[in-house]
Amino acid sequence: MSRPAQLLLVLVVYALGAKIALSSGASLDVVRLAVGGAALLAVAASVHYANEYADHETDALTERTPFSGGSGALARTGLSQYLALYAGIATLAIGMVAAVAGTTLGVLSHPALALLTVIAWFGWQYSVGPLRLAWRGWGELDNAALGGLVLPAYGAAVLDGPVWRTLLACLPFFLLVFANLLATQWPDRHADAAVGKRTLVTRWSPRQLRLLYVGAVCLAFGSLPVLAGSVLPAVVAAASLVVLPVSVWGATGYTERRVPFPSVAAMVALVVVQLLAWCV
Repeated sequence: MSRPAQLLLVLVVYALGAKIALSSGASLDVVRLAVGGAALLAVAASVHYANEYADHETDALTERTPFSGGSGALARTGLSQYLALYAGIATLAIGMVAAVAGTTLGVLSHPALALLTVIAWFGWQYSVGPLRLAWRGWGELDNAALGGLVLPAYGAAVLDGPVWRTLLACLPFFLLVFANLLATQWPDRHADAAVGKRTLVTRWSPRQLRLLYVGAVCLAFGSLPVLAGSVLPAVVAAASLVVLPVSVWGATGYTERRVPFPSVAAMVALVVVQLLAWCV
C-alpha cells in the first residue's frame, strides 16, 4: 500500500531539487539530506495510505493496470480499509515529528518544514476531507503541483537553496506530471464515476481531455527555450528534448489505450534525464 516504486520516484524528484540547489551555490550537507529525505518518505507513504483508504471502493471495482487502480492490496487481502488509515496516521506522525525535531535542532530550515507541511496537508486532502480534491475534479492539478513543483522545491529548501528558481525550473516536469495523471486516471474513470468520485477525467469528454493533454505536453516542451539560460542550464533544456518523442507517443494514443505506459515513461524519463543533466 505504500507503493515502494512511487516512493523511489519521490526520492529521485527530491534529489533533483537538491541538485538544483547545489548548482545554485548551496553547500552539500549529508545530514540535512538524510533527515529531510527520511521525513519526506514517511509523509509520502502516509499520503499513499490515505489514498488507499479513501479509494477502497473504486479500487475494488476497477481493472488494475501496473500504473492505475491503486496498489490493490486491500482488494486482494480482504483487510479492512481502516488498516490503511491507521498506517497513514502513524507514518504522517513519524514524518512530521522528525521534521519538527529537525527544525528545532537546526538541521532543517523553516521553509523546508513549511513545504513539507504543504505536501502533507494537500497530499491528504487529495483523498480525504474536508476538501477531497480528487472527488471534486481538482485532484489532478493538486497531485501534479505537489509532485512536480513543491516536492523538488522542498529538496532545494533542505539545502537552503533557491525555492523560486527550483519552482520555475521544474515547470516542464510539473506539466508532464499533470499529463501523466490524466492518463493514469483514465482507466479508472468508470469505477470512479460509479462511486461518485468526480475526477477531471470523469467530468470532461474524451475530446476535451485529449486537447488538455496535448496542451500540457506542448507547454512543457515549449517552455524549455524560454527557461533555458536564465533558469535552466542550456544542457538541461537540450537534454529534456530527448523525452519529446515519448510524450508524443503518449499524446497520440491518449483515451484510446488502457495502459498508460507512454505517459508514465515520459514523466519518469524527464526527471531522470534532467537530474543527470544538472550533474554535468
